Amino acid sequence: MAKTARFQSPWWRRLGLLALLLTLGGGLTYLDQRGEDQQQPTIGNTTGEPDYYLEDASMTRFDQQGRAYQRLETPRLVHTPSDDIIRTEKPHGYLTDDQQRQWQVTSDTGRMSRSGEQLTLQGNARLVQPEQAWSLETRTLHYDNREAHAWSDTTSVLRQHSQSMRGDRFDAWINEDRMRLTDNVQGHLPQQPQSQQPKDQGS
Repeated sequence: MAKTARFQSPWWRRLGLLALLLTLGGGLTYLDQRGEDQQQPTIGNTTGEPDYYLEDASMTRFDQQGRAYQRLETPRLVHTPSDDIIRTEKPHGYLTDDQQRQWQVTSDTGRMSRSGEQLTLQGNARLVQPEQAWSLETRTLHYDNREAHAWSDTTSVLRQHSQSMRGDRFDAWINEDRMRLTDNVQGHLPQQPQSQQPKDQGS
């Protein structure tokens, strides 16, 4: 009996060691896969790698009737598929209203989202009205093409010739040719020189 016990002991030890190694290997594999799964949300929250970029690009969008409603020119355009956003440097473009007038826009950087329906201009953003020659200067300007609505929640300065007005919020509806400057509005409206004022003809 003692001889049989000495023969079985090394075999059971080898089997136990093999089972321990398999368990350890399986545990390490599980932890490794779990670590990769936990990293995936972090990668998804970042901007991610661009799938394409263009240099000296000119982009024009058309409505269902084939009319151009938005044109943008930029030295560099980058698209990231993770958030489906187009980012531009030094964009210069035009927004076309219902009367086919072109409102000029410029800024340091730009972002287009929602398939181009939402445009955000940041850094020295500027909007110029085509006929009355007034211009808006602000830090961040948003534009929603569906409503033809441009607005800014940052300090905005509205200029026309030598006149200027400043406010904390700006709104413009380009199809209605209507604009509004609100919240803490201050104006600089210089008087015309006496020689330029119209003469009183008694009427």
